[in-house]
Order: sequence, then C-alpha cells, then structure tokens
Amino acid sequence: MWKVRGKMFAMLTRGVVTLKADPFEAEMLRHTHDWITPGWHMNKRHWISVADGVLNDEGAGDRFLTDLVTDSYLLVVAGLPRAQRPVDPATFGRG
Repeated sequence: MWKVRGKMFAMLTRGVVTLKADPFEAEMLRHTHDWITPGWHMNKRHWISVADGVLNDEGAGDRFLTDLVTDSYLLVVAGLPRAQRPVDPATFGRG
C-alpha cells in the first residue's frame, strides 16, 4: 500500500493494483479496457483495479500504468489541505 500524508493512493495485491481515479475517467477506462474493473473492496465510483493484463496490452504497457499511478497520487494530493501537499497538483510534471 502506498500513501501520501497518510492517505492511500495505491494498493498492490497479487496481479492487481488498485488506484484512485476521477469518477468520469474511471468509468471510461472500465468501458475501454477489459483488464480495468471497479476497485476491489473500495468505493467503486472512485477506485479502479488494474489487472496485470495492462502490461500485455500493446496499446498500453508501462507508460499507461505509470500515468494511472501518477493521476491517483495527484488526486489524493489535491484533496489534502494546501499546507500538507508535498507538491502542487496543478503544476506537477510541467517541468
């Protein structure tokens, strides 16, 4: 389990990673990819579970999974009080 300031943004179990996601984006991802399902034992609207099939999908792979993890992290950071945020989610990664 990975947390930022005590708030979980990712949970890894055997062959599955569960991530926080924007509800609209989560719905779109579930309809687009058969290896993305509602978050296991989580709020199904705000969490997705990504099976290891992502690594075998020619259109996705490592970069896609990295982007999902980053998005999850930034969603959790955005929900923290401003003084506790380790990064500014609005400018993160804009180098």
